[in-house]
Amino acid sequence: QVQLIESGGGLVQAGGSLRLACAASGRSFSSLAMAWFRQRPGKERESVAAFSWSGNSRYADSVKGRFTISRDRAKNTVYLQMNSLKPEDTAVYYCAADPDPFKTRGPYDYWGQGTQVTVSS
Repeated sequence: QVQLIESGGGLVQAGGSLRLACAASGRSFSSLAMAWFRQRPGKERESVAAFSWSGNSRYADSVKGRFTISRDRAKNTVYLQMNSLKPEDTAVYYCAADPDPFKTRGPYDYWGQGTQVTVSS
């Protein structure tokens, strides 16, 4: 079993930055594939960024060049650095993990509770 706790959401103006963090516990962090998803108002949940155990990363076209996923193995934490935020980035952001270390596409077995990100225009 894996527990995921997100933090770092909040309200920011367009053009600003936020860094989300997801702390994992319960299983060897280094063997997990990790990802960030989001659910925008009235939309289905979508993949934003993913990071496999081998270090391969993948991003949604809408966030390429603005968002960066990274991990700190010592802290069992994965981050999502979000720059040049736009109002359309407003969403609940979820951290996800999977025991398949090479996964970069869903579905994922474990999910956090989500953290709200609101970008004002």
